[in-house]
Amino acid sequence: MANEQFKRILIATDGSKNSQNAVNSGIEIAKMNNAEVYALYVIPPVSAPSAQRSRGWAESLKQDLTEDGKESTKHVKDVGSNAGIDVESVLLEGDPGEEIISFADKNNIDLIVIGSLGRSGIQKFLLGSVAEKVVRNSKKHVLVVP
Repeated sequence: MANEQFKRILIATDGSKNSQNAVNSGIEIAKMNNAEVYALYVIPPVSAPSAQRSRGWAESLKQDLTEDGKESTKHVKDVGSNAGIDVESVLLEGDPGEEIISFADKNNIDLIVIGSLGRSGIQKFLLGSVAEKVVRNSKKHVLVVP
């Protein structure tokens, strides 16, 4: 990987403190490679059993997650801007692992940068479930940052 040049980098973020190291590492690699950078936030599906939650609750939660996504990708843009790197923000909806892999495939991404643990803090061995899914299923290079 040391001799490879990454021209299109995807930084997957969920806005968590754990993802900040991934953002910093991704921007640094982009700077060394003069790469294009995409900041991706995936809004997970919001479902509420009708007996437990109202439709308004689900819509409100989705709106909150969308705002979190905008703030999270703006942070990546700000870190990139401070390093002289332009960053394109992308918000998608769906299963985070699947959407990250799909976006990378469709956009000829050379490197996916992702934090080892996300906002949930749930661990499956040493990796968060989204990071693990991306590592196991992506055909692209993946850098998992602790």
